[in-house]
Amino acid sequence: MVTSKKLTSKRLKEIMDFPIVYDKDCPKLSTEQIARMKPAYPEYWKIEPVKVPLSIKIDADILAWFKSHGKGYQTRINKALRDIMMQSSEKTIH
Repeated sequence: MVTSKKLTSKRLKEIMDFPIVYDKDCPKLSTEQIARMKPAYPEYWKIEPVKVPLSIKIDADILAWFKSHGKGYQTRINKALRDIMMQSSEKTIH
């Protein structure tokens, strides 16, 4: 079997559909137990997204609204886009 390093939608579905077997060596954890879990090396989980310079045209009123809330309007636009992306991803992954 040839494996790809890319996580395709087909591979993601295979992973999601893979049966989980619980036993004495691997018991099912409660929500509270999962919430208390912490990574052994938290520094490895600090992943910064790569920023890419981009030139786009945006409606003047939308830009004015973001700018009217003060410094950091580009960060707020990025967050708004990320929120939309995450909502869309949650609906499309089965």
